[in-house]
Amino acid sequence: MNPNIPRRTALGLIAASAGAGCALTPATNAARPNDADINEAFKHGVASGDPAATSVVIWTRLESDEDAAGVSWAVFKDADLKQHVASGETFAQKSADHTVKVVVENLTPGTRYYYRFSARGLASPIGRTMTLPESGLQKLGVALASCSNYTFGLFNAYDAIARDEQVDIVLHTGDYIYEYGAGEWGDDIGTRIGRAHEPRHEIVSLQDYRRRHAQYKSDAGSRAMHGAHPLIACWDDHESTNNPWMGGAQNHQPDKEGDWGQRRAASLQAYYEWMPIREPAPGRSRAEFWRSYRFGGLATLVTLETRHTARGEQVDYKLWFDKIKTKADRDAFMANVIGDPSRKMLSAGNEAELRSALGASKAAGEPWRLIGNASPIARMLVPDVAALGIDPKRLKGGETLGTKPDLFWTGRFTLPFYTDTWDGYPVAREAFYDLCRGVGVDDLIVLTGDSHSFWMNRLADAAGRPMGVELGTAGITSPGDFVETGWDAETAARLDRLFEEQLDEVVWTDNMHQGYVRLDLTPTRARAAFVAVDTVLSPDYRARVLKSIRIARSVNGLAFAPD
Repeated sequence: MNPNIPRRTALGLIAASAGAGCALTPATNAARPNDADINEAFKHGVASGDPAATSVVIWTRLESDEDAAGVSWAVFKDADLKQHVASGETFAQKSADHTVKVVVENLTPGTRYYYRFSARGLASPIGRTMTLPESGLQKLGVALASCSNYTFGLFNAYDAIARDEQVDIVLHTGDYIYEYGAGEWGDDIGTRIGRAHEPRHEIVSLQDYRRRHAQYKSDAGSRAMHGAHPLIACWDDHESTNNPWMGGAQNHQPDKEGDWGQRRAASLQAYYEWMPIREPAPGRSRAEFWRSYRFGGLATLVTLETRHTARGEQVDYKLWFDKIKTKADRDAFMANVIGDPSRKMLSAGNEAELRSALGASKAAGEPWRLIGNASPIARMLVPDVAALGIDPKRLKGGETLGTKPDLFWTGRFTLPFYTDTWDGYPVAREAFYDLCRGVGVDDLIVLTGDSHSFWMNRLADAAGRPMGVELGTAGITSPGDFVETGWDAETAARLDRLFEEQLDEVVWTDNMHQGYVRLDLTPTRARAAFVAVDTVLSPDYRARVLKSIRIARSVNGLAFAPD
């Protein structure tokens, strides 16, 4: 390992194997930025993303007080920066928080590149990126990441992704930042370990969102990951605030925090400034953030936007707790409230992108179709955990369980685990499945974040017809729900097992760890590795493959098989 990189170990990761044909070049530690490369001019590092066959976005931020400060950029074919490819001049403008984004054009498909910025005689770290192959790709490694809450600990899983030599692309499915302030979720830990949120209050204004993005990109693991791999992103809720929908958000109070539309616009502006993504295509708004990517005849990936362009308001269990007393009440609630067909998830524009991209993938005979998805899509109706032996006394204050909308109450009536996920929008989920089936696709690999837990789920429509599989990732730092709720480790693990045993679509789950999922694809094989880090409280960590599994084709579509 590069001796300039802080002492972090990534043990247990499967060594890179030599790829055939157009397999992408594995990472090398020499190409990764590290703390020794950071100077005050470029203290947030560099990043790249939103790749295409002949172009890619490169990003940095310059510390400056000027309205417009000159910045140079250059792209090379080699890590030694001797084979010059392209260069230019641009400005870090105050109006964009002195962030710099360049869409580098006229590149060669399927090629690794290195890049650097410079200003005032100072150079940024060297970043490494790639363009997408147009054909013949034989191997692809995708790291799936989500839920990086700064206050809960160090982004060690990002660092592990940077060091994982089988990763080519990072897919981040949301909750890249969190909006909370002093006294809110995670602040007790953040204060104790010296990672309290900046600013200290809940973020609402454009300046607030900018400061929060800057803080997150100050983390060494974040800088390492962004410098090592190009990013494909979709957002979830916390990039703006908890549980937004078209008309507001659970964590937005207009009487105290002003107009929702203004807050959402501020959050989206900061996101576009601070992330290595392209500006909206002509005719699109910033909210219409969905993309499709083709990986050299091997796979197509389509990302979804499920927050700001179509979503109906979430069902709030607190409004229904006193109304659901019997099975008949439950059935009526599921049919008429949860099943209300007017509550959407995807806009017509996102559906059109899906239809076009998946249809083209199927027509081209590509082996794999991937969906970048913010929140779980599998059916997760809570089993009756009390009847199955979960003792409330194992939780502090557990004597009140079932007297409010909690796991014991939802389990008693077999209600959705969460109403903010696709389970709270079953009609929208069926519409998504119908769209896919309409272009001949029933073999999806859905890559999901949000839940802070690892998942292996089998997917089926309401008629029981297979639709593919879902891989869910644990949080980069955000803790799993059963652990966060306060259950002891034994009971939290038992709850995991009950979800596997009782729910048809859940094959395996783990909410005990932080980490990421790596999906490895070849023309004939798909394999998932669930990679866990052993701590987020110290920079000295170990990463290991908690579980690995093959995704095989069968008469019933895609299925999990022993690795």
